[in-house]
Amino acid sequence: MVKLFADTYALVEILKGNTAYEKYSQEELITSEFNIFELAYAMYRDFGRADSINMLSFLRSRIEVISPEDLDYLEASRFRLSNNKKGKKLSLIDSLGYICSKRLKIRFLTGDREFKDIEEVEYIK
Repeated sequence: MVKLFADTYALVEILKGNTAYEKYSQEELITSEFNIFELAYAMYRDFGRADSINMLSFLRSRIEVISPEDLDYLEASRFRLSNNKKGKKLSLIDSLGYICSKRLKIRFLTGDREFKDIEEVEYIK
């Protein structure tokens, strides 16, 4: 099994049953508490409270949720600033997830077009 850091975009697509993400539902996925927070917002917005509780509980039982380290926050800030100067519009949470994936030496799974040409990214649309 391959380990991947799944950002919120990827988690939403997996939960929605997007066939492009089908094979990733069988991989060993890791995400952060921040991505869970973003996911909770999207689920609550789209499905309401009761369904969101069930989906989040299901997700937590299937993936590893990590807490970033202090140096991850600083490196993510540097990464975001340098990429935003190049015209990319990276969010703080996505930048943090990417940096966590680099620290863990695993690929970053996303469909966010801002990450399309960044190294060690598994970009799936």
